[in-house]
Amino acid sequence: MLVLTRKLGESIAIDDHIKIVVVQIKGKQVRLGIKAPPETKIHREEVYKAIQDQNTEASQADLSSIADLANELNKK
Repeated sequence: MLVLTRKLGESIAIDDHIKIVVVQIKGKQVRLGIKAPPETKIHREEVYKAIQDQNTEASQADLSSIADLANELNKK
């Protein structure tokens, strides 16, 4: 892991397309601004983990559950 020290207003560049800027420091919290292309997916770690967990759960659904859901949706 690369560890860098930055001050308020300083930034980090990742490749040619991503820039991370320290925009605020308040106590033990640091607020970061991220400039990246729109197609770049950026999530907080806990949100990313939740997405991964939901994707794993969805990939393990059995076909009968999917068919039941489709039937319920078609009723409405």
